[in-house]
Amino acid sequence: MRVIESKGYQSGFGNEFATEAIPGILPKGQNSPQRVAHGLYAEQLSGTAFTAPRHCNQRSWLYRIRPAAMHLPFKPKPHGTFHNRFDEAPPTPNQLRWDPWPMPSDLTDFVDGLVTLAGNGGPAEQAGCGIHIYAANSSMQGRFFYDADGELLIVPQQGRLHIATELGVLEVKPLEVAVIPRGVRFRVELLDGEARGYVAENFGALLRLPDLGPIGANSMALPRDFLAPHAAYEDVEGNFELINKFQGSLWTARIDHSPLDVVAWHGNYAPYKYDLTHFNTVGSISVDHPDPSIFTVLTSPSDTPGTANVDFVIFPPRWLVAEHTFRPPYFHRNVASEFMGLIEGVYDAKAGGFAPGGASLHNCMSGHGPDATSFEKASVADVSKPDHLTGTMAFMFETRKVIHPTKQALDAPQLQHDYYKCWQGIKKHFNPERA
Repeated sequence: MRVIESKGYQSGFGNEFATEAIPGILPKGQNSPQRVAHGLYAEQLSGTAFTAPRHCNQRSWLYRIRPAAMHLPFKPKPHGTFHNRFDEAPPTPNQLRWDPWPMPSDLTDFVDGLVTLAGNGGPAEQAGCGIHIYAANSSMQGRFFYDADGELLIVPQQGRLHIATELGVLEVKPLEVAVIPRGVRFRVELLDGEARGYVAENFGALLRLPDLGPIGANSMALPRDFLAPHAAYEDVEGNFELINKFQGSLWTARIDHSPLDVVAWHGNYAPYKYDLTHFNTVGSISVDHPDPSIFTVLTSPSDTPGTANVDFVIFPPRWLVAEHTFRPPYFHRNVASEFMGLIEGVYDAKAGGFAPGGASLHNCMSGHGPDATSFEKASVADVSKPDHLTGTMAFMFETRKVIHPTKQALDAPQLQHDYYKCWQGIKKHFNPERA
């Protein structure tokens, strides 16, 4: 048995990386990428079509101990809570909110702890997204997972994750996120005994940095702050399980070795992580509240320019300095649908009921915004002085398609059936005689 876990990361979003756990593996010059030192096998992992334009083409060459084809046939694997069945219940225009999901009482690893809350589209359509939460109290033992349907954006809310992938190791803690590309095999170990968080499963175009336009080159998420792992490998034989999510369902196969056996790799299709505290927030320094699109970290574009298949947006600590205006997020209705989660602290548009680990859903054109208490407080605030929001981090998965909550999400005891009441106390202030 030989396990090599490299330390450190390579920086830069979408870079062409080259990394070796053993020096001299990667072909150089005119050496063929398919003639490999040390008896390794060459395998290309393509995340886009071969003929995709160069600027968006993503693939990596892997130099591994055994090719990925070596496993026994897959068989269906029942899973009660993790799926893409978004048609179990009619989509609803009602505002929805959930309390945090509880930790499991039985031993539950990352895969078994996944619960699908909502989604749209699907892998057959190659558009839309699945929205899941995870709650786990056990590391994955003797099993590995990959998602053939989409890339996974993992947002930890509680507990650190040690994510061992084919291309190296990511250690991710709350206030960081990890992206596992479609098809990459991995195992999740818990570093703090328990872990909980959120997952966006992106069926559409790969996540990328949003265009900045007149904002310029130095705002929002910077490419240098995205980190990819160095090569690491496991040369381990045994009786293991390989779990595959394919067309919305799970499949299982036996494999007699660890599939995390890539000794070297080069390319631009790789797992990566990002520290949300590095986000360079921009906002109004004069009057009024900009649209929340200025908080976009990553976007999966659609075939309609400027309209995302799914956006990942955060609401981080920041200064509010705009004068003569209402500083919290404004009341609005949107052509997009919004799923929100809270990693830590308090969201500035909600006085209560939205707790870390909880979630809310506001579908297309459903009105939402500050609750009555938050509105009254902000309406009388002294806006001649700045507000410094600290100790908070909320996020949003925003998508062009209506988000369908699953039956298990609508039946869950965590669903707050009285959420609508937070707006019922909003007062009528209209007076035509008053300026």
